[in-house]
Amino acid sequence: MSTDTHDQNWLTDLRTTLTHEFETQTARLTQLTADTGDPGEAHTNAALIAATRQSLAQITDALRRLSSGSYGDCEKCGTAIPRERLEILPQARFCVPCQQKQNR
Repeated sequence: MSTDTHDQNWLTDLRTTLTHEFETQTARLTQLTADTGDPGEAHTNAALIAATRQSLAQITDALRRLSSGSYGDCEKCGTAIPRERLEILPQARFCVPCQQKQNR
C-alpha cells in the first residue's frame, strides 16, 4: 500500500479504530465469560464467546499487518485490496476474487 501523507493519516485513523474495537470486544468477552449461573443461556453464551474470540483474532491480525506494513495486500495473490473494501471490512485479508474462491 502506498504511504503518502493522505494514506498515512487514513492508516493512523484505522489503527485507532481497530484498537478501540479490540478494547470493546475484549470488554464484551470479559462480560460473556462471567458465570451467569443460568444453564439455559450456556449454549447461546458459548456461541457469542466463540464469535467474539474470532473477532478479536481478526482485529489482532489486522493490527499485526498494519505494524508489519503488509496491511492492504491480499494474502492469497498479493495484489492491493481496494481501499473501499478495507473501509467496509478493515480486517479483510483477501481481495474480493480471492475471498470468493476461499468461500467455495
